[in-house]
Amino acid sequence: MRETVSFANEWDRWGEVTRPGGRHGWRRGAAPVALGAALTLATGALLSPVTAAETDDAPTILHLVTFDGAGTAGYRGPLTAAGYRTVLTGQQDVALARVGAASPVYRWTTALSGVALELTPEQVETLRNAPQVEAVEENAVRTLATAPAAAAAVPTRGRGGQGVVVGVVDTGIWPDSPLFADSPGLGSAPAAGPSGFSGRCQPGEDWSRGVCNDKLVGASWFVTGFGVDRLASDEPLSPRDVRGHGTQMASIAAGNADVSVEAPGLRATFGGVAPLARLAAYKACWSASDPRDDGCSTADLVAAIDRATGDGVDVLNLSVSGGAGLDTVERALLGAAEAGIVVVAAAGNGTAGDYASHISPWVTTVGGLTTNDHTGAVDFGGRSVAGTMTARRPVSARIVLGRAISAQGSTRLDAQMCTPGSLDAAAATDRIVACERGTLGRIEKSAAVERAGGVGMVLIDTRPGSPAHDLHAVPTVHLDESGGDRVTRWAARHPQTRVTLRPTGPPAGTATRVAPWSSDGDPGGSFVKPDLVAPATGVLAGTAPAHSGSPWTFASGTSAATAWTSGAAAVLLARHDWTAPVVRSALATSSDPAGGPLRAGAGELRLDAAQQTSLAYTIGGGDYRSWLRGDLDDVNTPSLLVRGESTSHRRLTNVGATSGTWQVSVTGFDSYDVQVSPATLTLRPGRSASYRVTVGGGSLVGGLDQGQVVWTGADGVEVRIPVAISR
Repeated sequence: MRETVSFANEWDRWGEVTRPGGRHGWRRGAAPVALGAALTLATGALLSPVTAAETDDAPTILHLVTFDGAGTAGYRGPLTAAGYRTVLTGQQDVALARVGAASPVYRWTTALSGVALELTPEQVETLRNAPQVEAVEENAVRTLATAPAAAAAVPTRGRGGQGVVVGVVDTGIWPDSPLFADSPGLGSAPAAGPSGFSGRCQPGEDWSRGVCNDKLVGASWFVTGFGVDRLASDEPLSPRDVRGHGTQMASIAAGNADVSVEAPGLRATFGGVAPLARLAAYKACWSASDPRDDGCSTADLVAAIDRATGDGVDVLNLSVSGGAGLDTVERALLGAAEAGIVVVAAAGNGTAGDYASHISPWVTTVGGLTTNDHTGAVDFGGRSVAGTMTARRPVSARIVLGRAISAQGSTRLDAQMCTPGSLDAAAATDRIVACERGTLGRIEKSAAVERAGGVGMVLIDTRPGSPAHDLHAVPTVHLDESGGDRVTRWAARHPQTRVTLRPTGPPAGTATRVAPWSSDGDPGGSFVKPDLVAPATGVLAGTAPAHSGSPWTFASGTSAATAWTSGAAAVLLARHDWTAPVVRSALATSSDPAGGPLRAGAGELRLDAAQQTSLAYTIGGGDYRSWLRGDLDDVNTPSLLVRGESTSHRRLTNVGATSGTWQVSVTGFDSYDVQVSPATLTLRPGRSASYRVTVGGGSLVGGLDQGQVVWTGADGVEVRIPVAISR
């Protein structure tokens, strides 16, 4: 696929992590800190030492320390990889020794140069002023980019991705699913060594090295930042996924094709976007004893990204919300991009005022699309209320309110929420039961209705929000607060009412649109974000049965859109001999406009069109770091975000097999006159040319003007970039 440099896995030098109490008899190994000859290789000014006595009694907090310069993935100097790694560890050790720091719990030298370790406030302040230290930030826990489901889609059942390894940094993977079994058509196993994948299968609880196979070629786990003592009791210390999110993302991106789906109300055939791609799982997101504390420690995320970069994955999927600015996670993703990896991450599911995550130009940041494919209705008394419904068959029966049929020993509130065992079976049998949302999982409610003999459920929101899309045990229509109130009041006044739950399909003329919760880009930022949008509501996916009781679910949020895009990137890598920037350009420039640039980026992902492109916005190996240093005003991204009247430049490269001529056109723009010069480009294969975009002759009436620059070839194929003009 691509050329990369593979290095020894540093974690082989570390001991295992145990829970309190020493499960499996494992023990925490000591982190190696080489202070010998390596110290003499460190360069730069040193700080006055801080003695251990000054820090022994001070409280410590886990911090991430990032050092200047690239990791081994981005190094282009005269030293060997081993030699440069020694220099990096020497620089780290000198700085840490000078502040009397404890041994790092993580040490990174591949995607970036950095460490994670416990520091006192005084040590933090001293390190922040060190000349070789780029950043010191406190470890934090981020959330997964999930959202309520409101529609349903099935990933494209293609045959692409052969020879590509997709790395998924998430909650792990459920390896027992047929989606991750060895299957025909995968081709030869990825070659190990400097030019291939060198990941391994890290053992743990309920997980041996033999769990991996030709489909699941690597699996690792990282928990030190999150903390073993915070884990839920059923969370295994291994790559095994019990929450389900990582399994969902892996299945959408690269689950095997032609897998039969059998779930309540659903029969289908499933395949990931790139079903012939291989997978490597990096578990850095965990379930806590309190579900509100679930998430992904930034220290664990960076460690996972660093490992995936060293392993040599081709695509890296990060369906996790981002932090503010160019933090340590973003800098680790830079190292992955420098290694030739296509980095894809979620824009996030924000509320008003929350801008898209992952603002850096080396990441393809993905927003979410929503449709209304799977809808349903509750028909009663000559009227109808619309909601969501996954079951494909209708059901008619008398309706009963859960709160009115509490079982002996259960409260009305329990029955109102349809908690397990709370419903009187004599009153629920052959009835449709109305249950309110809250207290426990939505799927658990329909299971309780089924156990009590019910034949259907109306699930009612009791506060503003979006009805979800689940695979329920009985046919279910999920209603919002307003619709649920109408049904509840009618049923209370007409206790013998017979209702019908029926699937309806989308209303005529319903179009795909950007999900209301998909985060917008920042008009004051440096780049258009998100880069593009992809399906993000009710995407059918495999999951961990321990989480939902079923091996199938509907995934929603920009996390699902990210996985869809990662699969598309794998298809392009398998089909073309393209670099990561070319793949990212093809995905964006072939998209269909789906809203303004700061809502949808380039628009809706179209994989078929991306495979036909022959023009790309390429990026030089050192351009990202030149931009970070301020030596480069802009990066040759497939988008433009400018301030008022200005002149910008972009460069196009013919990545096709034949010469071609392209004509430019400009569309949109209400407030400014936008001109492009030259108007025509003629390029032989492999040749590049620059063009100039001049914004002038206008002023903003609102806060943003927007449009597109479109290059059209003789074959009619369009290559477009979004342009946003802010104040």
